[in-house]
Amino acid sequence: MSKSDKDQAKTGGKKKLLLIVGGALLLAGGSAGAAIYATGGFAPKTTKEDLNRPKLVLRSEEAAEPAAEGEAAAEAPLKEGTVSVPNDRIKVDPAKYEITYFPVEQPFTANLADGSGFIQIGISLATYYDGKVIANIKRQDVPIRSAVLMALSEQDPAVLSTAQGKQMLQRELTQAINSVLRQKEGFGGIDNVYFNSLVIQ
Repeated sequence: MSKSDKDQAKTGGKKKLLLIVGGALLLAGGSAGAAIYATGGFAPKTTKEDLNRPKLVLRSEEAAEPAAEGEAAAEAPLKEGTVSVPNDRIKVDPAKYEITYFPVEQPFTANLADGSGFIQIGISLATYYDGKVIANIKRQDVPIRSAVLMALSEQDPAVLSTAQGKQMLQRELTQAINSVLRQKEGFGGIDNVYFNSLVIQ
């Protein structure tokens, strides 16, 4: 056998060995992948839905019936939502979902930032979520009142004298209330804060 024949035999043997080893690795990898797939390893992780998490309330086709005269509309039944969401920061389509307004009973009074005056406001909170958000607001009344008062005490009366300043205050109060609800309840859900009364002196 010549030297070139021996070299060819060695090269051919190495190629066969590489093919065998590569095939074995491919087979082992395929088996491992099949095992992971069979046990659900590649399936997206599904989390159990939290039944206490607020849900969006779909807008109904029927108009709400007005309360009869002399009937107290104070304690209407809380709405039940049907649309689950991953968090309360998603953009909500107002044409698709029902809004609920919750008037906060007591007004808020605070000194303004420069100390030369005070502000007194009455507010209502708006949410597209179900009655669980209203229950959370009632349960967290004390920290919500504290957050609103702190936000009011930082306001500049010159800024509040403009419409833009009042809109900015609405956004700040919405963020402050949602921050409290997220911290205490794990879910905000307040879309906006509306003024029922506003006095600056």
